[in-house]
Amino acid sequence: MCGIIGVVSKSVVNQTLYDGLTIIQHRGQDAAGIVTCDNERLYLRKNNGLVRDVFQTRHMLNLKGNMGIGHVRYPTAGCSSSAEAQPFYVNSPYGITLAHNGNLTNSDQLKRDLMNLDRRHLNTGSDSEVLLNIFAFELQKFGKKRSELTAEDIFAAISKVHQRCKGGYAAVVMIIGVGIVGFRDPYGIRPIAFGEKMTDKGTEYIISSEGVAIEALDYTLVRDIDPGEAVFISSNGDFVAKQCAQDIKLSPCIFEYVYFARPDSIMDKISVYKARLRMGESLAQKILRTRPDHDIDVVIPIPDTGRTASLSIAHELGVKYREGFIKNRYIPRTFIMPGQSIRKKSVRQKLNAIDLEFKDKVVLLVDDSIVRGTTSGEIIQMAREAGAKKVYFASAAPPVRFPNVYGIDIPTSEELVAYNRSEQEICDLIGADWLIYQDIDDLIDACRAGNPEIKEFDASCFTGKYVTGDISDDYLTQISILRNDEAKSNREMNDEMILDLSNGV
Repeated sequence: MCGIIGVVSKSVVNQTLYDGLTIIQHRGQDAAGIVTCDNERLYLRKNNGLVRDVFQTRHMLNLKGNMGIGHVRYPTAGCSSSAEAQPFYVNSPYGITLAHNGNLTNSDQLKRDLMNLDRRHLNTGSDSEVLLNIFAFELQKFGKKRSELTAEDIFAAISKVHQRCKGGYAAVVMIIGVGIVGFRDPYGIRPIAFGEKMTDKGTEYIISSEGVAIEALDYTLVRDIDPGEAVFISSNGDFVAKQCAQDIKLSPCIFEYVYFARPDSIMDKISVYKARLRMGESLAQKILRTRPDHDIDVVIPIPDTGRTASLSIAHELGVKYREGFIKNRYIPRTFIMPGQSIRKKSVRQKLNAIDLEFKDKVVLLVDDSIVRGTTSGEIIQMAREAGAKKVYFASAAPPVRFPNVYGIDIPTSEELVAYNRSEQEICDLIGADWLIYQDIDDLIDACRAGNPEIKEFDASCFTGKYVTGDISDDYLTQISILRNDEAKSNREMNDEMILDLSNGV
């Protein structure tokens, strides 16, 4: 999962892009990048690390121009090398840069086509570079000068992108001296929205993965980009939108509402906060059906994403809600950390228990989901060490049993704690006295209540049903080889060796 942003303004955009990336930093903490355009010159800064670490004053001063795009990254496959930090750039045609969130499920075939048929070079293993080169190649076919390029030409190229590319993707693309285009896959799996601001000099536009960045930067959120749609903002501030795909079906990723998105975001007309409240309400009702005579003394959330559901669970159960864990906010989100050993070590660095809230109590811990079980097991042990009499565990999401192929790092099935295990077996493995999961229908209802027009969500990590309909067992085997912790560990070692060599060690 990554975060993207694009701005076309009447003044310098470097600070707006920086501020926007800090707002969506939760979507990726591996690398960050910004590229701006001033007349016919690009100015780029990208590197590994958090936004605040990648951009220093000297970098900001060099990011000139009134339009630009930005990206925060975490790796699903590929390495954590700064070579794969975005935005990416190609010089032909016109000079084009791209920032992308998602995953192309046919990237291997596209790579072969690009090199053997389209005669384009790829410098990394990133499918974002593939997406950029597909767009560039299709745009180049028109054979026009930059001054002759029209919005219709750009939309036609996007249409070809949709025909060739499969999977889940949202992207912002900047063409030097022309403008910025934002587009979304025909299923609308990955989120993207746009907003506007009226100024004395004219209308300014912003595109972002989440609406919260748009509103926090004092723009007005207009709407989400529709599945298959593209929006183009010229360097002069002219705005055009067009549907560029033939077969469209809004099927947003349900895991955005469970975990990834900020609770103050609204995605596809659904309030993330309200959806999580409803998740808690339905889970509380399941608890009451299952154990009407429960002995829960207190509901304690696992911060931060378990907090909203915990509030409504405590209210529905009629028991106390307490904050039992204090979070160190300088430790990144453990779900998106590469490698099991790093995730396990960081749990106790990230959270510290308040013993008084646990001592001699029957505690219900609430988290957004359970993926590998590492974090859950460590936290349950911490609750016991703090003096809890019993530790129950509730997941606001159903069991995660299948890989995600659309841009979320939910790994090979064998690394998922729920894979081929019953709920009781999972309970025993993570060390809880009782474990309760959300039902899939209740999760879908909790999200759909915010937008009844959505007929289907991508809930593949829970159901194994992939909305694009093109995912084979062979493909799942391939991504498991690329994404498992052993492969990531090997890539990290290679990255360290490359870094040592570059430093003369």
